[in-house]
Amino acid sequence: MDKNEIKLTKEDFERVSSNKELIALINSKGRNIDSILKRLKYEDELKKLQIELVKLQQWISTSKKRVVVIFEGRDAAGKGGNIRRFTEHLNPRSMNLVALTKPTEVERGQWYFRRYIKELSNPGEIVFFDRSWYNRAVVEPVMGFCTQEQYRKFMLQVPEFEHMLYEDGVKIIKFWFSISKEEQKARFDARLETPLKRWKFSPVDQKGQELWDTYTSYKEQMFSKTHTTYCPWIIVKANDKKTARLESMRYVLSQFEYPDKDKALTTLLPDPNIIMRYFRSAEQIDY
Repeated sequence: MDKNEIKLTKEDFERVSSNKELIALINSKGRNIDSILKRLKYEDELKKLQIELVKLQQWISTSKKRVVVIFEGRDAAGKGGNIRRFTEHLNPRSMNLVALTKPTEVERGQWYFRRYIKELSNPGEIVFFDRSWYNRAVVEPVMGFCTQEQYRKFMLQVPEFEHMLYEDGVKIIKFWFSISKEEQKARFDARLETPLKRWKFSPVDQKGQELWDTYTSYKEQMFSKTHTTYCPWIIVKANDKKTARLESMRYVLSQFEYPDKDKALTTLLPDPNIIMRYFRSAEQIDY
């Protein structure tokens, strides 16, 4: 048996009735439980923030607000995991998740934004985009899925497109989840080693490592040309998945004044070392 392994008997479990008592029991056996405590703290914070998200959604529904939250970032940056934690306790009747596949032949002949417009939030609804129209800003030009002329037109049009939505009362939050090249590779390797996650790995993922610098160049052009006062980019340092989840939730909650917000059981102010608006001199980890 590993000297750090914690051995608990059936009688031990019968004596405890809470996490607090379990921690005290493990401590009494002289074992280091830092990792367990970190996990329990994360779960506790997650629950408290999810309660606030439920309250926020109820307010959005009753006040007929329209909210769009965009999750962007390199492959394996944690977009899907974040969205799952955001949405798992929300009412599906006033919430939607959008993760579009590649455009059809008909859609390829239409104005680029059209397929996204029909997915935007209705009054009283919050919509989460797992990737968005910003596919054309980074992934498509890097992978050769669009022409340079299509890319140029998109970059000219997107600030105006978002300004029209802003003027029409749509609240857009744009997240970019930032991970290092080393962390991305580690996550790719973990996917390949786990049968239940292997489906997530694709040839496009592999290209993400090979074309890292090209992705970086297009990413920076995207920030430079589409970061605006009315629709800013919010950078999330995401090498630590759990911290990124909690802090992105705090950011969304901090953007609204909903009933009983002051009764939250945890802070709703995001850590500025993890969450920040894009600006040119900001230190990023995915260069």
